[in-house]
This record gives sequence, structure tokens and C-alpha cells, in this order.
Amino acid sequence: MEKENLLMIPGPVPMPERVRYAMLRQAINHRGAEFGAVYADIVRVLRLYFGTTNDLFVLSGSGTAAMEAAIGNFGAGRKIVSLVNGKFGERLGKIGQRYGTVQVLNSEWGTPLDLAGLEKALAGGAELVTFVHNETSTGIRNPAAEIAKMAKKAGALVIMDGITSIGGDEVKVDNWGVDVAFMGSQKCFAAPAGLSAISVSKKAWDMLSERRPYYLDLAAYRKSASSTPMETPYTPAVALFLALREALLIAEAEGVEARIARHRKMADAVRAAVGAWGLPMFPKTDALHAYSNTATAVSVPAGVAEKELRTAVKGLGIEIAGGQDHLKGKIFRIGHMGAVGAPEILAALAATEYGLGKAGWTVKASGVAAAAGKLA
Repeated sequence: MEKENLLMIPGPVPMPERVRYAMLRQAINHRGAEFGAVYADIVRVLRLYFGTTNDLFVLSGSGTAAMEAAIGNFGAGRKIVSLVNGKFGERLGKIGQRYGTVQVLNSEWGTPLDLAGLEKALAGGAELVTFVHNETSTGIRNPAAEIAKMAKKAGALVIMDGITSIGGDEVKVDNWGVDVAFMGSQKCFAAPAGLSAISVSKKAWDMLSERRPYYLDLAAYRKSASSTPMETPYTPAVALFLALREALLIAEAEGVEARIARHRKMADAVRAAVGAWGLPMFPKTDALHAYSNTATAVSVPAGVAEKELRTAVKGLGIEIAGGQDHLKGKIFRIGHMGAVGAPEILAALAATEYGLGKAGWTVKASGVAAAAGKLA
């Protein structure tokens, strides 16, 4: 029997059988009514989780494709300010440098964003603001509503990376005033990797750049989506669309509030385990910045071999994540997003508790018991 590891990383995540089976059927015409109905279902449910009535499109490309679509369609030749406190905020800044003039406001990874710097940049004429709502590289949730409010007051366009928050945490694109937001299929909705979705406000359309990417030209997506049946401008990853629709129908049946509450409960359980182990959380939070609802980042104490920890956990058939770039060896991360619940969380924590011992850390108390108390 082929072994399937349990992925408890910040995406991709385990997929329900319904989602996997959806990809096994025969190909369908991507210019026909059946595909149009699939696309329409996807958009209908995603609008609930984005919290928007704005135009919304699905791209055959991962979350990074949506990042480039957002900046490439609206940032060309403009003054962009990029808020960075982790890997993916940094990526948005790098993409911005391909298209416009970027002022990067760097904070130490895992620390609060430089909102005072943002205020100055906006006063200096910044036209577009980019930020990550939920930075899984460091396990911190950034204050989307406050950032959007500051940007809107100055008349700047707001681009939000919601790749690991949409479907797993509260997102209110319209209420917050976010102009462009996007998500990735393999994260909170537990679908296969390879698709992303992006919403676009009326104000964003009014600021559409003349020079835009060809494949990611959102004007072309808008034209195709308005046809009957709905289409994409270029050949889509049909099997992935079918799988994403199943994942979203599952999410629709669960309900937005219930799904967010489940993710919050899992996050609370993992953090209870971390506290019982006597380990420090990595992110530094404040009144506006909070711990992530979908991934927990934990600092590795001196003398503990992080690689040995993850190797021991993987030996038990479960995968957790390490740190990225300069955080390699300094943190480990446990994902708690998608279709997982108490059985998966408790299994991952039991394996991690064992791995900590192998890596040189003596836990103060049972993290599994602490987590179970939150999940019961």
C-alpha cells in the first residue's frame, strides 16, 4: 500500500475524496455550457468568502500568478508602497519593481508592519498599496481593515494578498475597501494547487494600466467571463476547476461563519500545545497584529535541532514546515487550514511532541492534552 503523508504545512493541504475524484472524469469542452456552469459556481461561492460583489475571476496559475496579475494590471508606471514583514510581502514588492516605482517598507519578519511609514508614503503621493493579510511565512495576521482605511483616505488603490486567509479567516473585501484581493486553491479550500482567484473593484477598473501582461490581462478575463456561457480567455486547467468547484461546494455547505470558527478553534488548539511545551511563538503581535488563523510559527530554542525535529515527525507519516530564507533552522510551522479537524491536529501535535524530544527539547507538559481541551 502506497504511503500518503499527512500534510500539516501552510499548503498544499489534504484534499477530501470528493475533490480528488472530481479530477478523474473525462475532459469537457471549456467553451461549453457545462464548464460555464462550473465557473459560475466557483465565482458564486468565492464571493461569499471574499466578502465581495466585485468582479471575480479564476486564473490557471498559482497564487503568484494572481500577485502578478494584480500588480501588472494596475501598477504599471505607478508609485507603489509595499508593506513587508515576511516572505510573501517581500514577493509582492519584487513583482512591483517589475512594473512601477516601489517604496518597500520593511519590518523584521514576524513583527508588526510599518504603518507610520505607510502614512508618510501615502502623504508623499503613493498611488497603490500592497500587503499580505495572513503571512504564513511567519505566522502573523496583518491588519487589513486598518491598512485599507489609511490607503482609501489618501485615494490609493489597495491590493491585498488573501491567499492563506480567504476561506480560513474573516475577510470583508467590500467593507474594508480592498480594491484587488486574491486567493490560492491549495490553501484554505483544500483543492489542488494550480489555480488562483482575483477580485477587482470598480475603482481598480478605472485605474487599469494601458501596459498589461498578456496572459494575465484582467480585461480579457472580464470580457470572457461576461459571455454566455462563462469562459476564460485562454485554455483553463479544466480538471483543477472541477476539483475547486467540489471544494467550494463543501465550503458552502459548511457555511462561512462555521468554517472560520473551525479554523480559529484549530489555531487555538495548536497554540495551547505550544504553550504547554514551553516554546515561544515566533510572531510579535500588538493591538492590530495577531497570530495567524491558518498557520502557527514557533521559535526553535538554542540547542534544539529543527531539522531533526521535522525528520522525526516525517518518519511518523506527518509533515510540518520549517522556516524560509534566513529563518531556516530558526522556526518550525504547523499548518491548520483546509479540511482538517481534531483527528489531524492531534496526530500532528503528538508527532511534533515526539519529534521535539528527539531534537533535544524536554516539553514542560503534554501539548496533546492541552490541545484536546480546546478541541473537545
